[in-house]
Amino acid sequence: MASRQDEHLRHYRPLWRLAGFLPFIGVAFLNAMLDLGHKILIQNTLFKSYDGPEQVLLTAVVNALILLPFILVFTPAGFLSDRFAKPRVMRVSAAVAVVLTLIITFCYYQGWFIPAFAMTFLLAMQSAFYSPAKYGYIRELVGTDNLSSANGWVQAATIIAILGSIVLFSLLFEQRLALTVLVEHQPEDILRQVAPLGWLLVVLAVIEWLLSLRMGEGAAQHDLTLDMRAYLRGQMLRKNLSRIFQHRPILWSVVGLALFWSISQVMVAVYPAYVKAHLGEVNTFLIQGAMALAGVGILIGSIFVASASRHHINTGLVPAGAIIVTLGLALLPFSQTLGQAGVLFFLIGLGGAMAIVPLNALIQFHAPEGESGSILAGNNFLQNVAMFSCLLATVGSAFWAVPAKALLIVLALSAAAGAVLAFVRLPEAMLRLLVRILMRNRYRLEVLGFEHMPADGKGVLLLGNHISWLDWAMVQLACPRHVHFVMERSIYERRLFKWLLDLYRVIPISPASSRDAMERVAALLEKGEVVCLFPEGAISYSGQLAPFKRGFERIGKVVRRENVQILPFYLRGLWGSRFSRSNARQKSSRRAGWKRDVIVAFGEPMSVTADAIEVRQAVSILSIRAWDAYTDTLPTLPRAFVRTARAAPSEWALTDLQGPAMSHLRVLTACAVLRRHLCHCVGQRVGVLLPSAPGGVIGTLALMMSGRTLVPLNYTAPLSVLEECCARAEVQTIVTSRQFISRLEQRGLDMKPLLSGKKVIELESIKARVGPVERLLTLAMVRLMPVSLVERWLGGGRTLDDTLAILFSSGSEGAPKGVMLSHRNVMANLKQIADVFNIRDDDCVLGTLPLFHAFGLTATTMMPLIEGVPLVCHPDPTDAVNVGKAAARWRATLLCGTSTFLRLYTRQNRLQPAMFESLRLVVSGAEKLSPQVRDQFENRFHKSVLEGYGCTETTPVASVNLPDYLDTNYWTLQVGNKPGTVGMALPGSWFCIVDPESLEPLPVGEAGMVLIGGTQIMQGYLDDPERTRKVIVERDGVRWYVSGDKGYLDADGFLTLVDRYSRFIKVGGEMISLGAVEERAQKILGADVALMATSTSDARKGEQVVLLVELGEMSDDSGDLLRKQLVEGGMPPLMVPTAVFLIPELPSLGSGKPDLKGAKQVALDLMGADSSQ
Repeated sequence: MASRQDEHLRHYRPLWRLAGFLPFIGVAFLNAMLDLGHKILIQNTLFKSYDGPEQVLLTAVVNALILLPFILVFTPAGFLSDRFAKPRVMRVSAAVAVVLTLIITFCYYQGWFIPAFAMTFLLAMQSAFYSPAKYGYIRELVGTDNLSSANGWVQAATIIAILGSIVLFSLLFEQRLALTVLVEHQPEDILRQVAPLGWLLVVLAVIEWLLSLRMGEGAAQHDLTLDMRAYLRGQMLRKNLSRIFQHRPILWSVVGLALFWSISQVMVAVYPAYVKAHLGEVNTFLIQGAMALAGVGILIGSIFVASASRHHINTGLVPAGAIIVTLGLALLPFSQTLGQAGVLFFLIGLGGAMAIVPLNALIQFHAPEGESGSILAGNNFLQNVAMFSCLLATVGSAFWAVPAKALLIVLALSAAAGAVLAFVRLPEAMLRLLVRILMRNRYRLEVLGFEHMPADGKGVLLLGNHISWLDWAMVQLACPRHVHFVMERSIYERRLFKWLLDLYRVIPISPASSRDAMERVAALLEKGEVVCLFPEGAISYSGQLAPFKRGFERIGKVVRRENVQILPFYLRGLWGSRFSRSNARQKSSRRAGWKRDVIVAFGEPMSVTADAIEVRQAVSILSIRAWDAYTDTLPTLPRAFVRTARAAPSEWALTDLQGPAMSHLRVLTACAVLRRHLCHCVGQRVGVLLPSAPGGVIGTLALMMSGRTLVPLNYTAPLSVLEECCARAEVQTIVTSRQFISRLEQRGLDMKPLLSGKKVIELESIKARVGPVERLLTLAMVRLMPVSLVERWLGGGRTLDDTLAILFSSGSEGAPKGVMLSHRNVMANLKQIADVFNIRDDDCVLGTLPLFHAFGLTATTMMPLIEGVPLVCHPDPTDAVNVGKAAARWRATLLCGTSTFLRLYTRQNRLQPAMFESLRLVVSGAEKLSPQVRDQFENRFHKSVLEGYGCTETTPVASVNLPDYLDTNYWTLQVGNKPGTVGMALPGSWFCIVDPESLEPLPVGEAGMVLIGGTQIMQGYLDDPERTRKVIVERDGVRWYVSGDKGYLDADGFLTLVDRYSRFIKVGGEMISLGAVEERAQKILGADVALMATSTSDARKGEQVVLLVELGEMSDDSGDLLRKQLVEGGMPPLMVPTAVFLIPELPSLGSGKPDLKGAKQVALDLMGADSSQ
């Protein structure tokens, strides 16, 4: 569990909390401030001392001196960044800066303008060695998936430093000059006047060096060497530049960066002269302040890009940014005031950030490991060559006396050319931007596993689930490379979209042309392109992961394995949207105005020869990670109910057979009133002894809202067991109902000994104390207060990972275990259930299962309440007639039960088939569904029974069968139900079949121990860490529950259970399944015979089979006849029971599950054995 939490923290921890990140940002901030501070002082001195072309010339020379080192030391800077640990390079650079600033300060005091002017070059030299180390260290520090965000931080810190330097040093410069009136503004005199500012540079340099000592160690490549001869001859320069030219995405990113910064350099050199000549402004602080607004724009743009690129690179912002820069530059020459110019500078900076932050991230993403220093140094080299060339052109224009306004127009034209280039090179990026704009109010994208995306040059086959018409858009938004999608030809050929699909280079496919399409895919992959294929073959109708088609396996046979990889992915969040095939209720239940969280999770690359089963398994495990991330966005249960109730206050939420129907607002009001009186419960853990009736549901919700941990008590269990459960959970208070206790007494269940010695709170007593004024005031508060305040009031003050309930297991095999379920567990499981049930507008849940049962608490109580589905309660699932009446009266559509309860319904003649006519889903869980029960139910009520699977430890649902769906447009069948299996895993869950001893995975079709993985896996057993360690194992950051069940998966992902490992006995050296004995006996004796197999010890064979049969209409002495019937019916000799006993009623638990422990005791008593053995 610890490693899962560590992975969770690495992915979700804010960047500033990563070790070494803040010192790194501080170093970047101070280095930029230091460089610019000296430059501002020199540049302002030039502004005060010179005019016209001479001023433009000298300003350009200053900027050229800053750029020249990045050109001259390009190769050694990249070498040092790769050869030594990058933090070490930055530390040395910071120490050199301290020395240089001391020399600069000395020059200031001496009035040595030319040496101070020249020191600009040396200070820039220090930065030239520092820069590739800085940018190369980003990926080492934060990982690939945080590149855009980290670059946004660095860009923001740099811009803040630039703004701070401009404002601070310009202001201090003007203040120092104002202290003394200079007759002539000579550079030497000005320098002496501002000399004390040099000490500020020294202080900044010292702080930078101290912060650099707090950075991490970083990685080094000590085996690298620098060939000086090759360097001096320019061979290394050509080699390093060739690395950039080999990667086209890197090259075009460098071109975009170089264009923007070249325009910026020329603009900085030209605009002050333009202002002086056209606007008559000479105050350097005002001029620099207007230009500094470009920095503000870059700062805000960087923050925006970081927020819009969480865990991925949003290249769609590049062309949009280019357009904004062009617009700002085009209007700049026509601005009449510094105020207007400041607004335009802000736009230029904003657009620039939208372009340069993703471009920087793309360079770092595509740079191969071990070459990032050289590539980033090459990036600096090419950018600075471009900027230097533009400054030389600026110098030439000064000699030729070209007007500053004309130069600004040239810059606008250059920016326009860059925008056109962005559209040509990144056509899909603009489409991404348009898609993002259209979806900005509805969808929020998060990318997991971005670091697994191979960089440019590697062919990538993306394979994942298909749940909506928007899947392609989300995958492309998450992937920084262009993705070629494989699409059904009939959709591709629609005239309305064909031109767009051709622009996007879509690959059409049909059954008749699948071979040609696969050949095109293989050719693209060989060229190093990215291709996405949805191997399910159609959009899901259930939200579950359908079986994968095997067509893509042909690709692995024709491409070179070393050039191509499969990258599995999983999409979560679009099921239930208007673009999915879910039902209307699912779509409308995602409240209007809420943003839908969409997650794209990429897995580790796989061999291109992987088959459909392997890829589907990888995608399924990814679904667990995606749902883990999704659950972080969920509220706790009481907060979720508040949101549901306030979103639809007048819709009815809760009732029982007699009615009336209670609206969401009425239920919420009742919960709020009750909560006020339950807040004084003694102890954190509160026992719950309530029926699955409206009052019991409201009482349970109110306890959640009071912040208490629920301990639902199984009132059908022996009193000694209940007392032990209360003692282990340290229960001091029990919330119950006087009427319910009375009814239990009528059934022979006396709870008074349990209640004695504890504080007992009866709901009837609270109701009697509540007056009409309190009710009305509470109603007004829950209806009129803002939702956020109601959530805070009724939210219980709990977090997602706090324990919601402690459910004691059924104890069918031994002493009950206290299973701790968190808010996260229950919220995740009810969302999974709602997704696969595909909730409709007319749905109504019939809740008959008790609240002490995980199936009853999660699936039939909390799921409908949280999802806004009407809930009809009935406290007794064995009361078949009234269950049918409740279903008929309220037109219930969803019924969950156990095989035992369903058997009762088939046997009750007074339960008319018409009573169940409205049901559309009947799900059986908690115990194995008898084939005979399934057939009898379907024959009588004409409703299919869908078997599910789970346990208390999985909150409880892990898998379920669903109705098949026939697509009449394409005549394809999506198989959701295979009788005899327990279905496919829920979204966000998966099964792993392993050897029970070694826990090594077994092949498909081979039976073994069933492991269940998913976000709904329990926290652990109450005060029993040893037992928790035995049943919770962790693999690759995923928690798996060791179920104790034996089963196998088929090729389509359906799970078949063989039996519990604890229900295997050894007879004469052979392992026999008691479940298999029951199946054989049922077939021979008939479906109407209720039976249960158990075992006792045998001196000769080790163990022997004993069969218990419910008496029914048979006589007490029919046991021998039944045994003879089994032998004649062909039951294998080892399975033939030693004895068959007829008893009045088979042992069962209150949840409807067979009482295996009780059955064994009955057999021991009847066999005359000593029960203490």
